[in-house]
Amino acid sequence: MPDTSSAERRTRIVMVLAAVMMVAEIAAGTVFHSMALVADGWHMGTHVTAFVLAAAYAFGRRHAKDARFTFGTGKVGVLGGFTSAIVLSGIAVLMGAESLHRLFAPATIHFKQAIGIAAAGLVVNAASAWVLKDNPRHQHGHGHEHEHGHASGGHAHHDLNLRAAYLHVIADAFTSLAAVGALTMGYCFGWVWLDPVMGLAGMTVILSWAYTLLRDTGSILVDRVPAHTDLPEVIRAGVEADGDTRISDLHIWQVGAGKFAAVISVVAHHPRLPEEYRAALRRHEELVHVTVEVQPCHEAASVRSA
Repeated sequence: MPDTSSAERRTRIVMVLAAVMMVAEIAAGTVFHSMALVADGWHMGTHVTAFVLAAAYAFGRRHAKDARFTFGTGKVGVLGGFTSAIVLSGIAVLMGAESLHRLFAPATIHFKQAIGIAAAGLVVNAASAWVLKDNPRHQHGHGHEHEHGHASGGHAHHDLNLRAAYLHVIADAFTSLAAVGALTMGYCFGWVWLDPVMGLAGMTVILSWAYTLLRDTGSILVDRVPAHTDLPEVIRAGVEADGDTRISDLHIWQVGAGKFAAVISVVAHHPRLPEEYRAALRRHEELVHVTVEVQPCHEAASVRSA
């Protein structure tokens, strides 16, 4: 198994930095009356969602062998992400409402102090990006994928997570830079309206992020086949390869990150054992639970299932 401890350790460091800075920016933004600072703080809160997911995954690991979870605990983390997105959506709407109020009833902003905290947030994002930046020495040999486009190993999954976190931090850095710029122009030119405008921009960014997470996790929770997978075609190609078998009913759903279950009903003139059909799909590691029902073509035949 590849060593993923470095990626996990670096991600954990960034999460701690983001959590501390989030609290500092939200508290300072409230005290100094800066919506730009509050918005930047809650934008960092999208990183802190990872803490919620980590707790959910820890729960999943502890109950991985609990038979009461019929298809495993893979959806626990998905539910954590869905819940986090709902919470942040609510916060973003409240923040947007307050920003609109500030546009028409400006508060006295303590620009110098707010600029200092926003600059600290920018430094934290830059440091986080440096921590997460891929080391070229660890890149060789990790780009292999199955022929149908699914990542082949746990290390590839972690590499993708690390890359996503890195890009998210870069986006945060631009948000922090915009907050610093808005506060600086407000201080230098008296453009107080820029501060609530940044609050509205922050609301838009957070809502966009939350919508994407709600869409992706919601699809998994309601057992929708992800648009990015070609598993239906892969399963049909594997099961119907003998030219005699036809799939009459197929159900696929996601049970965890990159893990799927399938129920397959087949009809054949010369049916094989269910295990033989499952064996044809065994090389697809993302299929962790497969049930096959076999029906001979003639009506009097009995159904064999496994």
